Amino acid sequence: MPLPVVTAINVASPCPMCPLSPRRTLSEGVPRSRRRTRRSKGVCRPRPALLQQLKQQRDKLKQYQKRITQQLEREREIARQLLRDGKKERAKLLLKKKRYREQLLDKTENQITSLETMVQSIEFTQIEMKVVEGLQIGNECLKKMHQVMSIEEVERILEETQEAVEYQRQIDELLAGSFTQEDEEAILEELNAITQEQIELPEVPSEPLPEKKPEKVPREAKPRQVELVAAS
Repeated sequence: MPLPVVTAINVASPCPMCPLSPRRTLSEGVPRSRRRTRRSKGVCRPRPALLQQLKQQRDKLKQYQKRITQQLEREREIARQLLRDGKKERAKLLLKKKRYREQLLDKTENQITSLETMVQSIEFTQIEMKVVEGLQIGNECLKKMHQVMSIEEVERILEETQEAVEYQRQIDELLAGSFTQEDEEAILEELNAITQEQIELPEVPSEPLPEKKPEKVPREAKPRQVELVAAS
């Protein structure tokens, strides 16, 4: 059985987003002084279609490898039967054919290993890129949190000055559009809950409370005085 045709895949094909990739442009043939230099702002990324093609070729080679292995076992049994029947030349020819298939099987194994290495490298590169993008998003979030959540800036909001009012307006503009309708409702609900707590708490008196003087307890009469009163 002939080796299946494996579509050639140029992994190092020029990427339209990579400034180092060799490519022909419409500016070729134009004097250098009249060319417009353009810098690519993107990052060279592995294409999903390329990764899918590599996986498909790998799976096809694995299927071919399994089929060849089964045929080799069958041909070995046939060669034994031919030797028992005294057909040595036909058995020798069949073993030559079997040997050729084994060589193709070795080449297939090498191709499968190469394709799996490519697939793993591309997938690992994609994971690295996702991690870098996640770090960038995290840094942006931290910057915004530092702009809004520092203690000094919260104290500035509490101050009744024109500068604090202007700062509060800037914070409102910064947060505008960052919340959904559900977020706005949750914020209002929390604000109403805090307001209700302030209403239920007793007011703190602004003046100091008067000191309460202890009441005087009358002393009991002495027994001698009681006896004199009784005798008179």
